[in-house]
Amino acid sequence: MAQEVSGYHRPVLLGETLTALAPRPDGIYLDGTAGGGGHSFAIASRLTTGRLIALDQDPDAIEAASARLVGLPATVVQSNFAQMDAVLASLDIPAVDGILLDIGVSSHQLDTAERGFSYHMDAPLDMRMSQSGTTAADLVNTLSEAELMKIFYDYGEEKFSPRIARAVVAARAKAPILTTIQLADIIRDAVPAAARRDGHPARRVFQALRIAVNGELDRLSEALDTAFDCLKDGGRLAVITFHSLEDRIVKQRFNEWRQGCTCPREFPVCVCGKTPAAAAVGKPWEASEKELAENPRARSAKLRCVERIHAKNK
Repeated sequence: MAQEVSGYHRPVLLGETLTALAPRPDGIYLDGTAGGGGHSFAIASRLTTGRLIALDQDPDAIEAASARLVGLPATVVQSNFAQMDAVLASLDIPAVDGILLDIGVSSHQLDTAERGFSYHMDAPLDMRMSQSGTTAADLVNTLSEAELMKIFYDYGEEKFSPRIARAVVAARAKAPILTTIQLADIIRDAVPAAARRDGHPARRVFQALRIAVNGELDRLSEALDTAFDCLKDGGRLAVITFHSLEDRIVKQRFNEWRQGCTCPREFPVCVCGKTPAAAAVGKPWEASEKELAENPRARSAKLRCVERIHAKNK
């Protein structure tokens, strides 16, 4: 039986992920976002002569996944998934049979107040997944109003970005904004009363700051290309996203790999020579009603999967 890991919940879309990856007992797999090790445990439990490499940039996740995977054919490494090629090279693994990326913030990170991800609990305004580098407080207290507005709009799709950015700059002129509740209150007071009825008014801004602090969209884009290059022909890449910005990047990249000839339609024959580098595996999966009842955080989760046919066209 798996060792229970405090603070980590059942992984989302677990059955769907196993269907998509279809792990073989002798296969080599990589979980680029191990978290509490839930997906990793399910994959590693299906291996005999195979091997799982579990990565995460969060030291807390590394500790939890290591405890969860004791006794299984798994290796746990602290690293951002965008560096998975370097990790595999260090382990003398030229290519793998499947890769899973579960994007975004974990339940443990949200529920651990001192990590500063949640607008429901008062804590230092941190939000660093790696627990190192620039914090959300650094951004909130140093960026210009225009820079803050752009982050709130681009990464949070927050329509009241100008008002919120203006309020943040005004508030920090009186005193530094150092805690989650400080910021949440500033956001609440900056938006119209009617907007407060559409979920917590701080939700989109906190998402935007988290993405900016961790460079999430840039790392995701890098990781997708790296992951595809790390697959064997016939290997599968499964990605779970939790909001439209992530899903758009994944969908567009998968479509690029699935595209064949790009010659103009009026050409009588193909001269570009391009063929699809990947094929879709199933249709995008979303959480079932049963899973949603057990875990409301799965509501926005979406799983996409592709199978590599050959190396990407150059």
